[in-house]
Amino acid sequence: ALFSYRTLEERIPQAHPLRKLRAVVDAILVSMDAELDALYADTGRDSIPPERLLRASLIQTLFSIRSERQLVNHIDYNLLYRWFVGLGMDEAVWNHSTFSANRDRLLNEQIARSFFAKVLNLAEWQGLVSDEHFSVDGTLIEAWASMKSFVKKDGTTPPPEEGGRNPTVIFKDEKRSNETHASTTDPDARLYKKSEGDKSRLCYMGHVLMENRHGLAVDVETTQASGTAERDAAKTMVARTITKPATLGADKGYDVAEFVADMRKKKVTVHVAQKAKGSAIDGRTTRHAGYTQSLKIRKRIEEIFGWAKTVGGLRKARFVGLAKVSAQTIFTFAAYNLTR
Repeated sequence: ALFSYRTLEERIPQAHPLRKLRAVVDAILVSMDAELDALYADTGRDSIPPERLLRASLIQTLFSIRSERQLVNHIDYNLLYRWFVGLGMDEAVWNHSTFSANRDRLLNEQIARSFFAKVLNLAEWQGLVSDEHFSVDGTLIEAWASMKSFVKKDGTTPPPEEGGRNPTVIFKDEKRSNETHASTTDPDARLYKKSEGDKSRLCYMGHVLMENRHGLAVDVETTQASGTAERDAAKTMVARTITKPATLGADKGYDVAEFVADMRKKKVTVHVAQKAKGSAIDGRTTRHAGYTQSLKIRKRIEEIFGWAKTVGGLRKARFVGLAKVSAQTIFTFAAYNLTR
């Protein structure tokens, strides 16, 4: 057959979940017109419309597509993706390098956080966000850099031998730390491990503040990995999001006197899991039934991290640099809220 007589709209099932999602996304993008228009000049070559870029990025996150090259290929032959992005049946799909260049300009931390806020406002309008009980936690995001790139800052690492790409270095008994070494691929990445039994890796840390009623992410922060990053990010998110007396559930890593005292100044009651020795909270907090409830519900935050890493592709960063990784993290958790 030379011709098709069914439109792209007719080929998408009426009950397909992406129909509801696209209606929501379209409404959000309309409210972001002023912000998106400011990113594009009136002169020069035509670029990819920002609405299509954002919809394509959502497809990549929701369907676990690992690269821009694969994403463009999928959009080319998958009619569902083509319909969601807004391309016609016979419209040409962009080159993957063009998509990456335009995406880097569009999907910055400011736009990603604005999109996240719009999604959250929609959830609040539907009564799905509480303002009384919260939980906080952090997770490691593996950096887009190998351990081979983690070399001495003083430049004493030997050059590659003739005929090879990598120098012959004996790492036995050599201590590597963030003070003496840095990654040449991603200087913002830090060597870190969360537990004694784990291996050190180049990574960032993603942090989420979750409301306890429905398990939605209400704030996101991305930082360089360090021993205090989780508590520092929690302070930032609490100051930015919690505006009235509330409770905050967390694991033992947050059971530090300085953090608990700072939260109490903000009228936030900290429901952290107690350390075996030297806990910063006592019976005045743990005697209440709400403390036990907070410890039970705070584990739901692992569902957010689990979805983001397995479906959303956040197990390993797709970008280099803290700013771009932060944008990816915020956008991924916005996609999580949308699916919920």
